[in-house]
Amino acid sequence: MINEIKQDAQERMGKSIDSLKGNLNKVRTGRAHRSLLDNIVVEYYGMDTPLNQVGNISTPDARTLAITVFDKGMIGAVEKAILKSDLGLNPSSQGTLIRIPLPPLTEERRKDLVKVVRNEAENGKIAIRNIRRDANSDIKSLEKDKEISEDEQHQAEDQIQKLTDAFVKQVDDLLNSKETELMEI
Repeated sequence: MINEIKQDAQERMGKSIDSLKGNLNKVRTGRAHRSLLDNIVVEYYGMDTPLNQVGNISTPDARTLAITVFDKGMIGAVEKAILKSDLGLNPSSQGTLIRIPLPPLTEERRKDLVKVVRNEAENGKIAIRNIRRDANSDIKSLEKDKEISEDEQHQAEDQIQKLTDAFVKQVDDLLNSKETELMEI
């Protein structure tokens, strides 16, 4: 019973870490990487289609993204979708190839992005602490129903706390690496 609660808490905390990683990847660091365009959707023959299904995305250098569109008639729609996104990117097309230069980040913008990243990390920690609270309340209800002893309850709560500390440390590590990545020029 206790092992099931710990296993559930560990899985949920792992999902929180995965979600945080996804959110941090969306924060632009001035370097070009394909995940920057993951959320862009293009209208393709009346249906909304992810950009990576309309063309091949590559990074020819550290400050440029390139999209090779499969259907030449879709170039205008792809450019329009990129311009409509909140990424502040200006695509330019050359035949079936669309180049997207990434402007360098200013110091002020970097500091703003660090604040955003810290907020994401704090939200991740809150989610992990909420999972700990849920697990501890499940353990307390087991003790209340006399399914486990008080000693087992305290041991289980200690194990949940150690699990929580390990996941909070992962959040801190992700935050530090992203801050370092943002502040380097």
